[in-house]
Amino acid sequence: MTEQHPAEKAFRSGIQRALLEVRGANDIPAENARQRLATALRTALQYAATSMADDEPIRQAAELIEQAATHLEPGPHGRPYHGSAEGAVGGVPNGFTSYSPVTGPLNALASVVNLSAGENEVVADVIYGDAYEGPPGHLHGGLVAAIFDEVLGFAQALSGSPGMTGKLEITYRAPTPLHVPLRVVGRYDRIEGRKIFTTGTIHAGDRLCAEAKGLFISVRPEMFGGLGQIRDQQHSTE
Repeated sequence: MTEQHPAEKAFRSGIQRALLEVRGANDIPAENARQRLATALRTALQYAATSMADDEPIRQAAELIEQAATHLEPGPHGRPYHGSAEGAVGGVPNGFTSYSPVTGPLNALASVVNLSAGENEVVADVIYGDAYEGPPGHLHGGLVAAIFDEVLGFAQALSGSPGMTGKLEITYRAPTPLHVPLRVVGRYDRIEGRKIFTTGTIHAGDRLCAEAKGLFISVRPEMFGGLGQIRDQQHSTE
């Protein structure tokens, strides 16, 4: 086996640390205020998706959520993190933000996702609830694509030249169930110039639910910096 260049070793070590940090963030104690807020919002989303209560409990819940919004509205507002909310470009090697709408433990839009990294693959273990339903009892197909984009985005960063999604092809093999453990695997296959090729699968137990092929295009680091500056300017005007 060809010995890895020191820079490649450092890069792979960086993504493994970043992914472990994200996985560890899912275990933040409930007293952590931001984690507690995200957990409460996830719970509210689940119950809002399934509640068949009369109007009065629904009205009371709406009032409580409106009151919560008034506590947060005054600010200050911004994003106290470096990098981007997309794992493909922000997570490696500078540290993954916890606010990703797909895998971020501090973003209530995301289900709780446990991530781990190997030499050429990234694995995500996740359970989706009713707030993510598409076909009855099953995950919305758009969210299947979203988790593939995120996990393959992590995997392509293992190439050492991370980029952005150029093409994502999904083959839906079977409906992806809610309320059961899912395993999403993204693999870095090869790199050709600026093109980075990846593949992925989603399994519910032994059942193959979906497959994916992703093509990512590596981009210059200064492009990411430019996007970050635009984001910071937008927040500063809010």
